[in-house]
Amino acid sequence: MSQESIISLLEAHKKHPNLKIRLKEKAELFTHRLFYTLFDAETPVAENLKEVETIFTELVDLVCWKTEKPCHTVWEQYVSKLPNILEKLNLDACATTQNDPASHSIEEVYLCYPGFHAIAVYRLAHELHKMGFPMVPRLMTEYAHRLTGVDINPGAQIGDSFFIDHATGVVIGETTIIKNNVKIYQGVTLGALSVSKKMQNVKRHPTIEDNVTIYANATILGGETIIGANSVIGGNVWLTSSIPANSLVTHTPEIKIKTVNHE
Repeated sequence: MSQESIISLLEAHKKHPNLKIRLKEKAELFTHRLFYTLFDAETPVAENLKEVETIFTELVDLVCWKTEKPCHTVWEQYVSKLPNILEKLNLDACATTQNDPASHSIEEVYLCYPGFHAIAVYRLAHELHKMGFPMVPRLMTEYAHRLTGVDINPGAQIGDSFFIDHATGVVIGETTIIKNNVKIYQGVTLGALSVSKKMQNVKRHPTIEDNVTIYANATILGGETIIGANSVIGGNVWLTSSIPANSLVTHTPEIKIKTVNHE
């Protein structure tokens, strides 16, 4: 096959005119610069916000290909939300220092904790998601997913003082509701019972009430599943139905120990 034929076939199969890989790169740069603006002590806020706005304008040009959904007015709304987002993130960081004895300073949380990093990107993406800004919120949280191993859909609703310890393998689905002062550990899944496409506009993921702790590798599924306030969910628990407030749910594995005779 000639080079010209190969090129012709490749061009024939490129069927998505709005699929631009640099959109992903720009979304990641936008997220990166937002971090510097909000957290870095050496970064001047006013100067950096102008840079972030410039990147956002480029994102608008790349992602808003549906002319019936104008995006150019989103930035002013979004930037007004940043002080409140930062306030919430400071509460998340404090929750980490208060709940993890391995945390030695607030700076350590901001710089070292993948759980906090994932929550921060989620909160920044969630506000854009609520405004209906297309694609970019998901690209932001997938960027965090790649960096931290934590998969939080930007559509999830998460309250104040949220803490994810160790982080890796955590999955929080699109219609999850998490209220205040919730702690979860590595490998936790807050997922759906069904992945049918017809469930797209239905609440598919659980609700976690205030002050709940969910330990490692627990799986909680279903849109009607509610974990009552002040409950503790033990490691490796599998739940598909609601539990009342102040519950303790544990998984007891059957362990068999065989003693080897070394005579």
